Amino acid sequence: MSDDQLSQLFEQVRQGALSVEQAVEQFQEQAPQKTGALASASIDLDRSTRCGYPEVVFCEGKTSASLVEIFTLLLEANQRCLGTRISEEQAETVLKQFPQAIYNQTARTIRIPEKDAAFDEELISGKITVLTAGTSDRPVAEEAIETLIWMGYEPDFIIDVGVAGPHRLQEQLPRIQNVSAIVVAAGMEGALPSVVGGWVSCPVIAVPTSVGYGASLGGMAALLGMLNSCAANVTVVNINAGFKAGFIAGLIADQKQTTP
Repeated sequence: MSDDQLSQLFEQVRQGALSVEQAVEQFQEQAPQKTGALASASIDLDRSTRCGYPEVVFCEGKTSASLVEIFTLLLEANQRCLGTRISEEQAETVLKQFPQAIYNQTARTIRIPEKDAAFDEELISGKITVLTAGTSDRPVAEEAIETLIWMGYEPDFIIDVGVAGPHRLQEQLPRIQNVSAIVVAAGMEGALPSVVGGWVSCPVIAVPTSVGYGASLGGMAALLGMLNSCAANVTVVNINAGFKAGFIAGLIADQKQTTP
């Protein structure tokens, strides 16, 4: 129950429209169930109350049947679902059970709207931009985008503006300025976030990807380069962590929304 709903309940009791017993009954009916216990998982159903968004399901390593159980429980609790790192086989099973689900094969994500709701309605646009250094970084960037859509944002997506062709980023400057947050996915030497950081006044969330030749060490070179960025507005998430980058960008934009 939200603070506004609780205040309305108290006001009804004060005015005599509800008895104390009736108010207690309504509160108990609407109080969130904190944990959903399944044979394969324990789902945090109170997370949206505490943290603003429901629990996200990391699908890798789970059975398809377990995912169906988890998503069913979340939907019964009227929560919108996001699953990350889902395989094609898992997605096929989930889509059979939930035909309204949206599967992004590139991002390896699946979104399911809460009951009687639809995704992609009244999304907030113009607040967040997602960039890739190269097209090979797209899967990680799309994971960030799917996360942001699940959070209610419609990010601007700019592909292939890496530092090997510096003019490409300059051509896109109007699209990266005056936003709340920017996500930059880059492999190889991971230089793009620092360059972007020098052009904007907002936080830049750098995502190192495992794209590159042998000495890139599966993204370690990009990770270390980003951690050593001299751009003060650049922060870094883990290798290939598109979800984490998208979620942080969404939280930053949320704060901007509520700031007077």
